[in-house]
Formats: sequence, C-alpha cells, structure tokens
Amino acid sequence: MEKKNLEYLARLRKAMTEHGIDTCIISGTDPHQSELPPAHWRGREWLTGFWSENGTNGTAVVTADKALCWTDSRFFIQATDQLQGTGFSMMKEDGPDAVNLIDWVTENTNAGQTVGIDGMTFSVSYAQRLQQELNDNNIKLNTDFPLFDYIYPDRPARPLNKLFIHDEAIVGETVDSKMKRLMAEVKGELANAILLSSLDDIAWATNLRAAGDIAYSPMFLAYLYIDDDKRVLFIDEEKIGKEVKAHLDKYNFEIHPYDKVIDFVAQLPKTTRLLLDPEKTARGVYDHVGCTPVFGGSGVAKLKSIKNQTMLANLAIAMEKDGVALTKFFMWVEKEYPTGTLTEVSAGKKLRDFRLADKSCVDESFAPILGWNAHGAIVHYEATAETDVTIEGNGLLLVDSGGQYTFGTTDITRTVALGTPTPEMIHDFTLVMKGHIALAKVKYPEGTRGAQLDVLARQYLWDEGKAYYHGTGHGVGFFINCHEGPQSIRLNENPTPLQPGMVTSNEPGLYLEGKYGIRCENLVATVPWKETEFGKFLEFRTMTLFPFDLTLFDTSIMNDDEIAWLNSYHEEVRNRLTPLLSPEEAAWLAEKTKPLSR
Repeated sequence: MEKKNLEYLARLRKAMTEHGIDTCIISGTDPHQSELPPAHWRGREWLTGFWSENGTNGTAVVTADKALCWTDSRFFIQATDQLQGTGFSMMKEDGPDAVNLIDWVTENTNAGQTVGIDGMTFSVSYAQRLQQELNDNNIKLNTDFPLFDYIYPDRPARPLNKLFIHDEAIVGETVDSKMKRLMAEVKGELANAILLSSLDDIAWATNLRAAGDIAYSPMFLAYLYIDDDKRVLFIDEEKIGKEVKAHLDKYNFEIHPYDKVIDFVAQLPKTTRLLLDPEKTARGVYDHVGCTPVFGGSGVAKLKSIKNQTMLANLAIAMEKDGVALTKFFMWVEKEYPTGTLTEVSAGKKLRDFRLADKSCVDESFAPILGWNAHGAIVHYEATAETDVTIEGNGLLLVDSGGQYTFGTTDITRTVALGTPTPEMIHDFTLVMKGHIALAKVKYPEGTRGAQLDVLARQYLWDEGKAYYHGTGHGVGFFINCHEGPQSIRLNENPTPLQPGMVTSNEPGLYLEGKYGIRCENLVATVPWKETEFGKFLEFRTMTLFPFDLTLFDTSIMNDDEIAWLNSYHEEVRNRLTPLLSPEEAAWLAEKTKPLSR
C-alpha cells in the first residue's frame, strides 16, 4: 500500500501553523479512553501508518521538524517496520532505552510556545501531568485543538449499531441492584453524582451491549450520569430499538443525545459533587464541568471486576465452548500442516469460523495473533496479506485468541510445535511453563497485589538471563472487553489487591527476535483458599480448558509438583471437554492430555 503519511503530516503542520500550535501531541484513543477506539477516533493510526486490526498502543508528537511515535515493547518490531517512509520515527516508552514523552516535549518546546492536544482524546490525569510540566517551563497548553477535524476530510462517522440486552439470568444481577451498589460507592467517595465515561463501565451498569461500535468488544458509545433521582444515558437515539427502550424505561433512564453531555455537565447545580474518574474522563469534558468535581471512581471499576457466582458459573460454560472450538481448530491445523497449504491468515480465518459456529459466540475477543516461528516473536503480530507466511518446515506456532460469548469472555494463548522442535525451543518453552505453573499454584494472603506475585512467573527465565517485558496478567471482563482493570499482574506497582471473583490472565512468555516466540496463557479466577490464624488466604482457579503441547516439555528441569499440576490440569480438560466432542475429537484430546512422566 502506498504511503500517504507524508502528505497527512504536511496537512497537520499546516493546521498547527494556522492555529498557533508549535508542538502537537496526538492520542491513540477516544473520549472514553478506549483501548481499541472506533474508526472515527483512530486518527493517530491513520496519520502515522502504525496500525493493526487489534489496535496499536501509541502516542505521536509532531513539531515543525520532528515527527515521533511512542509505543511499548509489544510493538517495537511492528512499529519500526510500519513507520518507515511515513516521516515518523519510533520512540520506546518502556524498556532500557525508554524516553519519557512529556519530558521530551518539555525539552524540545521553547518557553512561550504552545503545545496543542485534542482534549476529548486525553484523560484528565494525563493532561494534568502534562500541564504541570509545561507550566513549570513557561510553555502554554491548548486543550482544544481537534486536529483531525482539520486534516482528515474522509474521517469515518461515529458507529450507530443497535443495542441489545445482556440476559440478567446470565449476569446474575439487575440494573437496579447495580445502581444501588454504584451509588453507595459514589457516596463513599463524598460525592452525590457520577458521570461514567468508560464504555465498559456503562455496558456493565446498564446490562446492555452492542456489536460493532468497538471492534471485538460488545460495548457502545455513550456517557452515563447517575444520582439519587436521575439516570441519564447520552447516546445516539438511532442505536435504541423498542426492546432496549423498554429496558431503559423499566429502569427509569432518560435518553439524551450523545453530543449533549458537555452542555449537561456545564449546567449541573453548584451543589452537585460529581464523581469523575480522572483516568477515564476526557479533559475536554472536565473543562466544561460547572459543579464541584470529585476525583475518584476506583470503587466503580472494582465493582465491575468482581464477578458473582452466576457469572463464574457461566464463564465456565464459555470455557467449555471455547475448548471445543480450539480442539476442532488444532485438529484441523495438524491435518492441513503436511499439505503445505496452511498459512497464518488461513488459520486465523478457520479459527474464527470454529468459534462463531457456536451461536452464543458474538465475536472474537480480539483479532487472533497467529505467528509462525519468527512472527511469534512479535508480541502483537497480526498476519496480513503482506506479512502472511506458509506454515511449513519445523518450528513453533503461537496462537493467541479469544471469544466474546454471551456466557463470558475468553482469552487463551497456546504455543505448539509443528514438525520437530529444537532442544532450545523445548528448553525455553519449559522455562515459560514453569513460571506459568508457579503462578497458577500460588496461595497468597488477602490484600496481595499482582506486582507481589509477578516474579513467580519470571523467575526461571531470569535465572538464565532471559526476560519478557509485557505484563504477566491483565483483568478480563464478562462479555465486555478482553482487557479490564483495575487489577493486574505485572512488574509495575498497582495498588489494587486481587480479590475473590476477579478474573485475570496468566501469560508469561519469551520472544527471540528473528527466531520464535513462546507464550502460555490461561485465565484464572481468584477464589478463597482457607482461613488460618494468620488471616484469609486466596488462590487461583484456572478457568481455561485446553491442553499444553506435551512434546515441548523437558521433564529433566521440572519438579514433581509441576508435573503433577500439569497432569491434574489435563485430566480436568479431558473430563470437561470429552462429553462435548465427537469420538474422533475425544480420541485426539485423550492423546494430547495423557499423563506426562519422566
């Protein structure tokens, strides 16, 4: 595809000159701080050419003579390749050579000059950090520079997909119950009203979903205001059909146009103490708040992150359905591989077909990552017509995928050998799995944070001077989004403790550029273990149901407990999935889950 990004960059610099902007910072998100925004707000990808179907984490900076794009270690290889010839250069936001974006902007913008941002696509907290640094250096900040209105004439429109109701029998809780608990959190933070901007929070609170607004996540574009007397949903009315209108009427929601949220918050009574999450609320909204803002909202995210017993029981059903689809898929891979016709793209399409054959699967939970050998070392690799390769010869196939089932969201990564793996591959895979098992088995006291457990997954790699730089675990939503806070398991400190009902990934990995990648991922639920004189203890219950490749384990570096854990897990996989499979599929699964021994 011909690069037009130099033309786009010239348009931006012209607009900057016309509006008195010396340095422009371009976000990669939308007014709701979405991880994967609708096409309408994916302007940074359009501008830079650093793009993927799954979205890319990146923030761009443009001055009169420089154009840079910051991203994290998951995208270093991809960004380096895609930014060639666009006028942009990659900057690392993590790892040993990381450069802080705000520091760079401050050092490369002169006193008296102006930095411009579109305040609707930056959170309050980010904009405040930026403004503090700029103020300290006598640099102005313009938060009302909607650059893509000026330079992107064929910008896609906002999506208008219809909403549907997420069955409360599956959710296990009514909207009224959620509103009551939500307002208790609001008052606990000394506020009397709340504006929800985050789309996953709004979908959770309303028990509503939509297909198509946000790729791979059944959320919808809206804002939600709540106080003791009023519930207001700001949404394009074209999105609401009769059934959803009846649902909203039942729970006493007013419906206001999506674009009227700024007018609404500007006119709130002065006595209103409006709770805003500064990480999720756009600076462009906050700038118009006419009442007393109260920063907080972590309690709301925690409500959403803790799944009730009905949800966990239904998630177990989703895992069984996913395990069946994966069994069919990997059987198909093994049959196609010897023919020499199997490619990354064709495999991805087939995997989607197997998942969506189940009527309860609305979509994939992200575009599948299928990387053969060297492509597996690109953490967020996306196979396209340009990058597609035939899966042939010997090596490792990394498959990271998931489904959006009405019963819950799945996310799983398996690394499998095709042909004959090298001793190095087997050794590295076993190191990754030793870390995976250590985390899966851990018992921990109530109040433990993910950062306190993260080293368990990395220790065996570190012992050999090897490492990965992405997080070990992220929260997962319930038929909402694949990546959910507030909990995580990663090196960075996160004050949120792991609590019963939270669902988190367990996904250590290892990536050797130009050779192969390994990642082994299950989803785990935090559940009570036991109470002793030292307090309450918790553990992880593994939810995902699919075997790991037995041919990639080096039992000589495994201890008996690790082997026992793997055999126990495989026994559960076999027992849960076999009744749902054909005889041929059941026989294949029995072979893949036979006991591992020295």
